[in-house]
This record gives sequence, C-alpha cells and structure tokens, in this order.
Amino acid sequence: MGVVGGGVASVLDNRREQLSALVGCAVELKGVLVRDVAKPRAHQLPAGLITTDPRQVLDNPDVDIVVELMGGQDPALEYILGSVSQARHIVTANKEVMARHGPSILTAASEKGVQVLFEAAVAAGVPIIAPLLRDLVANEIIDIHGIINGTTNYILTRMANEGADFDATLADAQELGYAEADPTNDIEGIDAAYKLAVMATLAFRTKVMDIDVYHEGITKLTSRDFLHASELGYAIKLLAIADKVGDAVQARVHPALVPQDMMLAKVDGVLNAIEVQADLTGKLLFHGAGAGSMPTTSAVVADIVDIARNVAGNSVPPSNLALSDSVTIRPISELETRYYIRLTTTDRPGVLAQVGKVLGDLNISVASAIQKETDEVAQSAELVLMTHLSSESAMQTAISQLEALDVVAEVGNVIRVEEW
Repeated sequence: MGVVGGGVASVLDNRREQLSALVGCAVELKGVLVRDVAKPRAHQLPAGLITTDPRQVLDNPDVDIVVELMGGQDPALEYILGSVSQARHIVTANKEVMARHGPSILTAASEKGVQVLFEAAVAAGVPIIAPLLRDLVANEIIDIHGIINGTTNYILTRMANEGADFDATLADAQELGYAEADPTNDIEGIDAAYKLAVMATLAFRTKVMDIDVYHEGITKLTSRDFLHASELGYAIKLLAIADKVGDAVQARVHPALVPQDMMLAKVDGVLNAIEVQADLTGKLLFHGAGAGSMPTTSAVVADIVDIARNVAGNSVPPSNLALSDSVTIRPISELETRYYIRLTTTDRPGVLAQVGKVLGDLNISVASAIQKETDEVAQSAELVLMTHLSSESAMQTAISQLEALDVVAEVGNVIRVEEW
C-alpha cells in the first residue's frame, strides 16, 4: 500500500463495478500484504483486508491473481515464484526482478499455465511491454532509444534550462519527491539499465540480463557541458540504447549529446519517451508519464484486467517468449560513435598539437576544436573537441593518455554523441 500499491488498491475498490463489467465477472480485492497495518493510508479499505502475514494472501485459495508492488529482489522474487508454483497469475511492476529473473519466471509460468504481466516495470503509464510482445511481433526490431528515468530527466532538464549544477538540482529533486533519499540507482543509470534489459530481451527475443547492460550515470555533468552542447546544437540526455547487429546485441545507458531537432531531445521534466525502430513499421515513439502513482496504477490495473478476462473466459495464453540462444552480447568497447571532449589545459602554444597527436595516433579524427575559456591568473584554457566516428576502445585509451600529458590539467568530461 505504498505510492503505487495504494493507487492500485484504490482503483480496485472504487471502480469495482466498472472493472467487473469490463472483465465479465466480479473483480474483488481479497487481501493486501503490508509491513505495518497501523500506518496511515490515503485510501481506507474494508476491515480485514490488510495483513502483515504473507500466508494469508499468498496461500488464500480464493486468490487468482497476485499483484507484486514491493520493489527490490527480496522477498519479491520468492513471493512471485511461490505464487506461480501454486498456479496463480502474476502482475508486477518490479523492474529489478524482471531484469534479473524474467526469463526463468516466464518459463515457470508457462509450465504452470499461468500469465505473468509486467507493463508497469519499464515506463509506468507509457505502454511499451505489450507493443513489444504483441503489436510488433511481426517486426524485426532494429534499435531502441529511450529516456526511461524521470528523476534524471528532471535533473538534466533543470541543468539545461537554468544553468544549475548537479548537486543543487538533485537536492531540489529530492525535496520535490522526484528523487529518493538514496538516489544512486537513478543517477548512476542502474534503474534505466534494469528497464533496458527487460526491453532488449523482448525486442530481440534473447536473454539480456541487467549485468549485460553497460551503465554510466550523470554525476560528471556540469552546467558548462550543457552550455557547450547547446552552442553546438545538442541537448544532453541520459539515454538507454539497445541495438542488434547480426547475432550480437548491445545494450547501454549513459549521457549522450542528442541533436536538438530530434524528438527525444525535446522530452523534458519527469516524462519518459521510447523510440523503437522496426523493419516493418519504421520509427515509433511512445511518450508520457514514466513514473508516479496514477500512471503506474493505470498499467498495473490494465494487466489485471487482461489476465482477469482470460480467467473469466477460461483461456489463458502461455507466458512463453521462445528466446534465442544464438545471440551474443556486444561489449561497450566495440561501440563506434562520435565524442564530445572537454579539457582544461595550460594556456600556451603547442597544446592543441600535443592533444591532437594523442588522438591521431589512436585514429581518432577531430572534427572541431574550440577554445572556450581562458583563465589568465591560472594560465589555463578550456578546450572543447568534437570527434568524427571513433571506437570506444580507442577513446578510453586516449583519455588515459590525455590525463598523463603535462599540458592537460583535467579531462573534464567525455560524452558520446548519438545521431540515428
């Protein structure tokens, strides 16, 4: 009965007649498992429904569908698998469990003849799971580009529009309730990596686990990066990207420069957006509220209704993804893209030549080099470089070599440029 659970319980209670009419039989809330029965809650349920005893809910023979909204892996995974073993259907919003154990959960469900639906696990009220599982099933998915973490998108939007620094903007996001007290999963890209693992598994019909997703957070970004990016014609977004080339899938989450005229560059605040490119449909954009009680409740209740209709009609489709075993994971080191590099160097002749030699020796071609700021007291200058298409492995070597140069005081930031 937290933020999402409270919303779901409220809708199931207040819209019982409406939902029952949609399903074709009564849809009744039979029990709610909580940690603290005495905790004040916005929606008051009938007496006897709330309990702290898992067995009263999970072993109740009258329960057809178990809705898991606890978050985290433990004990959620145990409860999900236990319910499946008792032939109960599952609705979950748990991105971590689905990213780490989704294929095995779905296999167990298929063997028991029950459904596991998880639309709310990726983008809350923005539908993406059902389209990947059903509407786009005739397509070969080429790639996915998404903004799938509202907390980081809010922070980046504020930094871009107001010139604010990261720490101050994060503090504001926490005060407004957009960021957790411990924001690590959001700001380090872990939350987005969970979600991308789920989407990539469905899109490419192969097992992509959270550990297969490269992730990099937003903590190194400064107001200067946003200023320079804007002058160059780019926005900065935390992108979740997955693509398939041949039999290899690559999945990555990191800040990226996105051309300002692209659709994802215009997605601001706490909104989410996912662009899917498929061979038959071309590019599709799914856009909307990717977090919050009511958007997430919308997705959870839709999954409940979907399963309930099948139960009422005595026709339950299997939860079988038929994942391929022939697809491999392509590491981030094999990425080829353009790069933005911000350096602080000594302000004297020959600096650009030394920097250029390091990059040139690694076959990294510089498209533009601009001296942005000069500090006469410190005798330092800020250089902003944009490269042509280069390899990630070469760029990582270049960063180490640049940091070792006497004329380079700091490699301020290196950001990948995404143009698709």
